[in-house]
Amino acid sequence: MTKHGKKYQEAAKLVDRDRLYNPQEAVALAKRASFTKFDETVELHFRMGVDPRHADQQVRGVATLPNGLGKQVRVLVFTQGEGERIARGAGADYVGGDELIKQIEG
Repeated sequence: MTKHGKKYQEAAKLVDRDRLYNPQEAVALAKRASFTKFDETVELHFRMGVDPRHADQQVRGVATLPNGLGKQVRVLVFTQGEGERIARGAGADYVGGDELIKQIEG
């Protein structure tokens, strides 16, 4: 039998393996059983009772994530003169020359 750490054993005691949990209870249990210092991933499985071979029984959906789909890309351009106008026209977030370097350093 494999050995597990103390935190895993404490979390395992919270779960009744013979019981089916509704979604609200399962989320609350997952939060109580979490002992990590980072955002964990939770995987859900649903038995929907549909046959995907039939077109009228296919399940599709869209989820909106609270923090978007990732980091926003920001563009910084080091240039002078005519290049500044072109960079701003192209949608650069930060445009400058030596003054921009000083601003970043300080």
